[in-house]
Amino acid sequence: MSDKAMSETSAGVRPRRWTIWLPLGVFAAFVALVLIGLLRPADHTVRSALVGKPMPTFDLPPALPGRDGLASAVLTNGKPHLVNIFASWCIPCRVEAPQLAELAKAGVPIEGISVRDSKDNLLAFLQENGDPYQRIGADDDGQVQLALGSSGVPETYIVDGKGVIRYQHVGEIRADQLAMILQKLDEAGR
Repeated sequence: MSDKAMSETSAGVRPRRWTIWLPLGVFAAFVALVLIGLLRPADHTVRSALVGKPMPTFDLPPALPGRDGLASAVLTNGKPHLVNIFASWCIPCRVEAPQLAELAKAGVPIEGISVRDSKDNLLAFLQENGDPYQRIGADDDGQVQLALGSSGVPETYIVDGKGVIRYQHVGEIRADQLAMILQKLDEAGR
């Protein structure tokens, strides 16, 4: 080896051996991040910021003739309520109908907010799937739904006797969730 080659090596001009492994390490880290994302997908559920806060003030007209509409003042009568946002065009709303019927049989006061629906379609929906609602308010423009921070239908809120939202359930209530819903109602003062 020449004097010049020895001096370049000792001066550090020669590339370090670990640098040839750097691209492989970066690629392995990328693969690990992708696998973690696939094995543990993110929760994309939009949660309401109103849980623990009073129900927004609203006064909805009746969704059907001969029925009572729904006003937020009704939810401050000292008893907890289950407020269900639904629509006749919503397939998951049909799936949760038997569970709402079970909750109504258990004495749970269920209030409905019908979103962007026609009277005829709503009536057909209730005749086909049952009617567990004490009152149904018509939210034809979706403003109450938006005020609640609701991301879609069905969505259910448990409101305590003072009108404070204690729990938000996104999506349909399934049979295996009835005990949990009843527990949340008990925690709200049922």
